[in-house]
Amino acid sequence: MENCILNIAAYKFINLAELEVLREKIYADLVDYSIQGTILLAPEGINLMLAADIKTIEYVKRYFASYAEFSDLIYKDTYSSEVPFEQFKIKIKSEIVPMGIENIKPEEFTGPVISPQQLKQWLDEDKDFILLDTRNDYEIELGTFVKAVDYNIHNFRDFSEAADQVPEIEKEKPVVMFCTGGIRCEKASPLLLKKGFKEVYQLEGGIINYFQKVGGAHYQGDCFVFDFRTAITPECKETGLTQCEQCQRFVTAEEQVQTQYKRGEHCIHCMPTIQAKTLEGQTQWA
Repeated sequence: MENCILNIAAYKFINLAELEVLREKIYADLVDYSIQGTILLAPEGINLMLAADIKTIEYVKRYFASYAEFSDLIYKDTYSSEVPFEQFKIKIKSEIVPMGIENIKPEEFTGPVISPQQLKQWLDEDKDFILLDTRNDYEIELGTFVKAVDYNIHNFRDFSEAADQVPEIEKEKPVVMFCTGGIRCEKASPLLLKKGFKEVYQLEGGIINYFQKVGGAHYQGDCFVFDFRTAITPECKETGLTQCEQCQRFVTAEEQVQTQYKRGEHCIHCMPTIQAKTLEGQTQWA
């Protein structure tokens, strides 16, 4: 049956302690439920991306609702024909979204949100504001808002340094920032405010929420996602695209059917390089 797998993403910035104890409890409670995906725990909060059949994921939501600190998690739901993860993992990290900047605490202070409907209205009216894509360059390659600008970063850790290069006059304009699901903007918006930007908003729920609330208006292309689906359309459907784990190039569904593609090993783009290394006796693959 198509689209029988429910994928959920959720996060919350909240002060957490005794992370190892929390990790062991959550893992023990959920490991037997055929759930795949990753949960990140850090002193600053929780970030999760999980997938399973619909009934199982509904149980997962009820499970987290039993924790007072997680009872208000807001989930972004998408569907797929297969589980887009290989295993179930819970990791403890220093940050749930790495930025490497001290004294940025979204649980205490972050920029105000703007709804997808309001953003669409601003774009319909051609309002004078900066629409800032906070994602990495390889994500933007697959799609973004037509009016969007970006700081040409390859890693979110570079965002702060890139923001320092923005001319002072640009800081006077309203800024609406967005990312895939909203988590990066909750950190980036207070950072920009501390750097002197006057009026900073974050798109509520990110691109995925925008797709679900208003569709693909003013958006061009697809949206990169961090699982085996690689990208989803504005209708939140799988594109068939994948990303080669060796060369990081995107591989279309048509290219995947060619014999040069093998998940985790090589694709049509990096095949010549691998062949050359094989001939030199440096690499062996079957």
